[in-house]
Amino acid sequence: QVQLVESGGDLVQAGGSLRLSCAASESIFRLNIMNWYRQAPGKQRDFVAQITTSGGTVYASSVKGRFTISRDNAKNTVYLQMHSLKSEDTAVYYCGVIRSGTWYWGQGTQVTVSS
Repeated sequence: QVQLVESGGDLVQAGGSLRLSCAASESIFRLNIMNWYRQAPGKQRDFVAQITTSGGTVYASSVKGRFTISRDNAKNTVYLQMHSLKSEDTAVYYCGVIRSGTWYWGQGTQVTVSS
């Protein structure tokens, strides 16, 4: 069983920055791709970014150039550094991973950007 715990969400003004963390219950090295998704009220959960064990990254076009995903395998933690935040970034941010064909998610952390 994989357990994921997100933290770092907050209320921030537009143009500000936040860093989200996702702590995993076991070595994320074995979990291959780690993902960040987000879900705004009344909307579907959308892909934000992913990172492989070798450090390869992919970003949604809406966050590319503003967000950076990284991982610390020694700490079993994945990060999402967010800069130049916009009101449309307001959402609950989830860390997720697929293992043996099953998605595992954390409880989410709320990011609210005020304009």
